[in-house]
Amino acid sequence: MKVPDDFLLLFAVFAVWAALALAYAVVPMFDMPGAALVWGVGAEVFLALALAEALAARRGAVDPGR
Repeated sequence: MKVPDDFLLLFAVFAVWAALALAYAVVPMFDMPGAALVWGVGAEVFLALALAEALAARRGAVDPGR
């Protein structure tokens, strides 16, 4: 089964948002715990979109070749 390009893009965006959330949470010089929460929630949204895309492609609702 071919992985849809949309899934790869959304998962890459999730990875970037998760990395930024982690950086904001653990790097003391940023001192932005509120931003970590925002970036973390954003990462979860993109992960949910990526998983929804993968499930749709697996069920045949989306053509992974497009």
